[in-house]
Amino acid sequence: MASKPVLLRFESRNGQFRLSVDPSTEFPSLLPQILDKLPKETDSRSIVLSNKRSGGQDRLLSSLAGVSIQRVGLSHGDQLFIKYSEQPAVNGHSVAPSATASQPHNSSNRLNGLPILPTDELSIALPPKTSPAATIKNPWEVVQQSPLDNRLDKQDGKIPRKLDQKMCRHGPRGMCDYCMPLEPYSADYLAEKKIKHLSFHSYLRKINSATNKPELKSSYMPPLSEPYYRVKPDCPSGHPQWPDGICTKCQPSAITLQAQPFRMVDHVEFASSGLINTLLDYWRKSGDQRVGFLYGHYEEYTEVPLGIKAVVEAIYEVPQLDEPDGCTLHDWENEKEVDEVARLCGLQKVGVIFTDLTDAGTGDGKVICKRHIDSYYLSSLEIAFSARLQAQNPKPTKWSDTGRFGSNFVTCVVSGDEDGAISISSFQVSNTAVEMVRADIVEPSADPAVMLVQDEEEETSNRSRYIPEVFYRRINEYGASVQENAKPSFPVEYLLVTLTHGFPASETPMFTSSQFAIENRHSLGQSQELREVAARLGVTSKNIDADASLKSISDFHLLCFIHGMGVLSKVRHPSIAILSPCNFEIYSRSSQEEETLLCRVARSHDLAEGFELLNTPGWATLLAILQESGERPPKRPSRSSTDEALAKRFKGASIG
Repeated sequence: MASKPVLLRFESRNGQFRLSVDPSTEFPSLLPQILDKLPKETDSRSIVLSNKRSGGQDRLLSSLAGVSIQRVGLSHGDQLFIKYSEQPAVNGHSVAPSATASQPHNSSNRLNGLPILPTDELSIALPPKTSPAATIKNPWEVVQQSPLDNRLDKQDGKIPRKLDQKMCRHGPRGMCDYCMPLEPYSADYLAEKKIKHLSFHSYLRKINSATNKPELKSSYMPPLSEPYYRVKPDCPSGHPQWPDGICTKCQPSAITLQAQPFRMVDHVEFASSGLINTLLDYWRKSGDQRVGFLYGHYEEYTEVPLGIKAVVEAIYEVPQLDEPDGCTLHDWENEKEVDEVARLCGLQKVGVIFTDLTDAGTGDGKVICKRHIDSYYLSSLEIAFSARLQAQNPKPTKWSDTGRFGSNFVTCVVSGDEDGAISISSFQVSNTAVEMVRADIVEPSADPAVMLVQDEEEETSNRSRYIPEVFYRRINEYGASVQENAKPSFPVEYLLVTLTHGFPASETPMFTSSQFAIENRHSLGQSQELREVAARLGVTSKNIDADASLKSISDFHLLCFIHGMGVLSKVRHPSIAILSPCNFEIYSRSSQEEETLLCRVARSHDLAEGFELLNTPGWATLLAILQESGERPPKRPSRSSTDEALAKRFKGASIG
């Protein structure tokens, strides 16, 4: 039985009209009837339907393919609101847009009065991940945070205080305003402990208490939102997309730079001082700078309320061209393989480190101090470099409407301090800096202390770039806070977040061996070869030292080299039947992936698992390869040395 037609009311800026439609009719099929009620200059691709006159849910008519009127719950007498834009006129005549596969044709290009719809085989481009429209519904249900973030979310975070002997007038079980615990974002406590920035979770507690108030019984809203300084795609106003059109709804607002009050990571801890010494050895031997990526893990940092620290366990030096005044990074072809080895060891990429050292020439090991309060701490080029790396390593969080917020990626610089000693400085760039670099609003300057704002009218620039107004506040010569236009440049301090760093009181690094050669040091005459692998593992043509093998594999660089050989298995072997000597019962033990076992032995130093590794077929294959090609054959005595020895023997002989 056919369904009864319903009457729908439509309202546009040109007036109202009604259409009698079948409930099973799909929305794009209404396009011919809607165009007949609108002006002739209407662009059919810009027609938008909404359930409210303003502030409703706007949807392009062409994007509702497969959606029927009955499916959205419309009934007899319901009203929809239409928004559209007109085609641009050339010489007084409107120009019909060219037909595309993704948009219906105009009324002159219809088949049997129905609009030509896109074919099902065509793929629809998803919105970019950085688009503000790519929000996640109920992110607290679908986003997978790190275990550390989950633990910090469950903590109270309150800062306990002792009884104030002067002000507290109650007993030991009482509490007053002078001894009650403080919130983790207490300004007085941070000033007392000289903590410059709030930790991420302290900042989260602060803004969440202001955004969501349980006593009001209102719906929950994610308190975090990433900055977005680009033109928003798919503007509901119906005009052509940027750069052909723009309005106040889709253009970004003006940017006012200010210091970021929080930091995603509070402290950087190097598990061993040998990590820095190994990096410095390259500069000591060559005089050139060096770049390396930090691999480690994140832990709770108790010195700051709800703090996070990055613990560095290894530094991997990528392919690069080093010079006395900087480095040029080459393509890192085995990046995924190194990340996989780090994952098997329970590590991840946590940051980048580079040197900026120049010998002072005094002969006592001192270096020149380049970075100080009167110059810069991180140059504009280095800020752009760090911003790109942080954008590539976002932090997943259920407290953001997009499922991500900021990054835990850190930047460390090894340079000279004011005393001429070699020191480490740790930084992050602000979320504002990351978005400004991503939106191509700023670019590095020849002056390392300032950042340039791009010129929108530059001939070589990208036409799709929109540069909003950028301002910053400073203290002028009269001591007043004034707002300045950031064009053409502004100080880089507005984009920096400083971190603390240090070493543990008692070093217990994950990797206990550092004898294997560092990768990509060919300029120093150092290379990773099978002969050196054999020497580290105690493999010769005659015997194999098992103890030396188990001690030497606790080296991240050696693990990466063995992984690159592709000898060890990455799949699980079949079960092995073992006969019990006590009761003569047979039980099975499932052997595991050899690479996983290798990395677990390297980080846990378990002898039982180590001997299990030595009995795997993949390890036996590796030892066979090393025995065949790893040991250099002994030198054969030269002919000249043999003749000289014979001459000495005959010289002492007498003929009787």
